[in-house]
Amino acid sequence: MKRLKRRYLALKLETDCIPTEREFIDAVWTVVTKLFGEYGASLASLALISYDCERKFAVVRANLCAVDNVRAALATITSLNGKEAAIHVVAVSGTIKALHETLGF
Repeated sequence: MKRLKRRYLALKLETDCIPTEREFIDAVWTVVTKLFGEYGASLASLALISYDCERKFAVVRANLCAVDNVRAALATITSLNGKEAAIHVVAVSGTIKALHETLGF
């Protein structure tokens, strides 16, 4: 059986409110499910790796085959907790280490 390749997406949140970790990942799962259905969402295998609410920064893991779908779904997010919001993909990498090196953490 072939191993699934994963990619790590660095995300920057632009919002006035500070969503909790649970509220953030629920919003991501909701838009992915709405846009691509249950089957498409399951192919993405989304997982929240890290979340920094002070800097409004998150790292999400997704399958390589679904990275474009996840990016499209993230672009459709317009609100979190009833407040206007936007999520931008800052970088995509194959490893967490390379992602942190790219971002300078």
